[in-house]
Amino acid sequence: MTKLDKGPQGLRRGRGARERIVNAAQQLFRDQGINSTGIDQLCAVAGVSKRTLYQHFTGKDELIAECLRRFDPNILPEVFDSTDLTPRERLLAAFDVHAPLCPFIAAAVEIPDPGHSARLYARDYKKAFAARLTDTAREAGVANPEQLGEQLALLLDGASARSRVLNTETLATAAAIAAVLVDKALPTAAVPRGAGGNPSAGTGRVTDAATSSAEVDAERGW
Repeated sequence: MTKLDKGPQGLRRGRGARERIVNAAQQLFRDQGINSTGIDQLCAVAGVSKRTLYQHFTGKDELIAECLRRFDPNILPEVFDSTDLTPRERLLAAFDVHAPLCPFIAAAVEIPDPGHSARLYARDYKKAFAARLTDTAREAGVANPEQLGEQLALLLDGASARSRVLNTETLATAAAIAAVLVDKALPTAAVPRGAGGNPSAGTGRVTDAATSSAEVDAERGW
């Protein structure tokens, strides 16, 4: 019979403790930040004892890294691996996302040590994301795919950070700028008729910059 641990309220806990710990950490780190989340609160939300937490993780640092590792391990496969979208559409669909703040940016801001495992995950993810944009730009026939990939990655990160600072939606504006960059870089024959810098003309997924945040949310079903 599997041995069960007891949580802080004396409740019996099974093998799902590790998943509850990770889920609680992801929620708390997102809602209130990494540095503001203590081990006691984390254990309370996860419903485990400190002993159980330390059986699964050596400490908070390892838990932070695990949360980042799980966030998007395959780099938006629903976008970049889609066979239903053209390369141009995939580049613009990367902007059809909604997040309060990229967790990798948040971790880099809160953790000053560049050698911290979470910072290393953040660095590797950002490089991998730009590489996927670059590969897609190359597939689209862009003359300088590395430049476009870096421009789009920078635009996405900037929009994410600005959304947090202003507490408003900025991705629609970023999407409109991205469409201009992409269509300018593409061979003329690859730009859909009537695109005119409007990202929604090519994908049907990314809205025009003039669209209000309420309309954006309604369109995406949030």
